[in-house]
Amino acid sequence: MNNDRNYVIDVEGLKKSFGALQAVNGVSLKVRQGDIFGFLGPNGSGKTTTIRMICGLLTPDDGQGLCLGYDLKREQSMIKQNVGYMTQRFSLYEDLTVRENLDFIARMYGIPGRREAVDTGLERLGLQDRGDQLAGDLSGGWKQRLALATCLIHNPGLLLLDEPTAGVDPRARRDFWDRIHELAVEGVTTLVSTHYMDEAEHCNKLAYIDAGKLLVEGEPEEIVKGSGLSTWVVTGPDIWALAGKLSGLPGVANVSAFGASLHVSGFDENALKESLRQFVDDKHTIERGSPGLEDVFINLIGQSRS
Repeated sequence: MNNDRNYVIDVEGLKKSFGALQAVNGVSLKVRQGDIFGFLGPNGSGKTTTIRMICGLLTPDDGQGLCLGYDLKREQSMIKQNVGYMTQRFSLYEDLTVRENLDFIARMYGIPGRREAVDTGLERLGLQDRGDQLAGDLSGGWKQRLALATCLIHNPGLLLLDEPTAGVDPRARRDFWDRIHELAVEGVTTLVSTHYMDEAEHCNKLAYIDAGKLLVEGEPEEIVKGSGLSTWVVTGPDIWALAGKLSGLPGVANVSAFGASLHVSGFDENALKESLRQFVDDKHTIERGSPGLEDVFINLIGQSRS
């Protein structure tokens, strides 16, 4: 394990089981200060369990690591005091107002000048006009803002956000990511888990986990370039029927629908081109495409599970 101070998170070989279920199996992560680090994977892949080990809520069965310089196993209380953790579900008091929720969290952290800290928190997330509104009456997007405000009330050096945009509309998701980028400019490091592939575009570093195992980690461009994946785009009538015919042919690793087109991907470019050749006609267009992160991740899952 590297003790470089630039790493806000530096963990190796984390493992966690619940009975016979191996939830996390040997995950290693390095997150630098100021990163917006996307932790991606399908539901049940081990993202939440990993985050809870990092923030001191769960003790790893095996492995080691540091979070903000504190040991995951021996200094969990210090980690909890210095990170902001946003859970998947809204976990604040719905029968308290927005201001009262912030004040309660500030009191828990023993923040001096609590009134000023709450006012700053309201202003920081654009909640000034909703301070007296009951949290339970807020829409999903405003609840999300309130949850983020409580995570920031004690000025943490690291935000751990567990699927924070689940269940909110596209506009609220965009507003949320704008806030995360503003925080990154201020030097706040963020580890955010999600199963939305389009959100990977907001991150400067990514890791993808499936079935408790880390499949890939790096910058988005590096991940795509290092995948060795070739992707072709097929358009035309009856593409759903065409998808069934393409699946399983030599060189075809995956066929996915993207709107009115198919992305046909594989790792053996020559075999893939040969299989596609038989479907060239005056009704269908087959063109070379560029693999995206979703193409890469879908194929990684297929390889892992096979």
